[in-house]
Amino acid sequence: MPTRQILSNSKEFKLFWKNQGPFRFALTSSEFPPVLLEPEEWIFSNHMEVLLKSLIQYDNRKMQIVSSPFNPQNTTIFRPEELIPWRIANFLEEWKTSVCDCFIPEGHLTRHIFEGLTLPEEKPTTEFVERAFFHSLAKNMEQLGYLLFKPRGNSAYADIKKYLTEWEEDDMDAGLL
Repeated sequence: MPTRQILSNSKEFKLFWKNQGPFRFALTSSEFPPVLLEPEEWIFSNHMEVLLKSLIQYDNRKMQIVSSPFNPQNTTIFRPEELIPWRIANFLEEWKTSVCDCFIPEGHLTRHIFEGLTLPEEKPTTEFVERAFFHSLAKNMEQLGYLLFKPRGNSAYADIKKYLTEWEEDDMDAGLL
């Protein structure tokens, strides 16, 4: 289960991390105003897919990966070459104009989601495409205006030290600490 929390300064974050965490993954917005988050809101989880589904409210919006059948040889219809015959039903209104390598506006998925994965011999299943999408989305969160913290090296928890140090310095400069 993901945890969502408003943390407006580094002191609150450290206290929360100590009492509730640590977590394997942490996400917040890198832009203002944030999209899909409240100002200064964070999402924490020990599972990447759970964290991302919480951000986009995947279940609440009844989103799902669906086959979007089309014939790639039909050149009478203009469509990007990187498009694949899958899309996200009930795609986020907030992301319909966003630029991301793994989807185009309206939630049509691109070949980018399969980068680095071994494709099955037969047509990929919906479950395979969904996992591939969330795997790709995790790699592209910065494009969408988010900061995603993951474990580095042998660590079991999100690597937030550098970010937290900079945040503490900013808070001190602003007279908040």
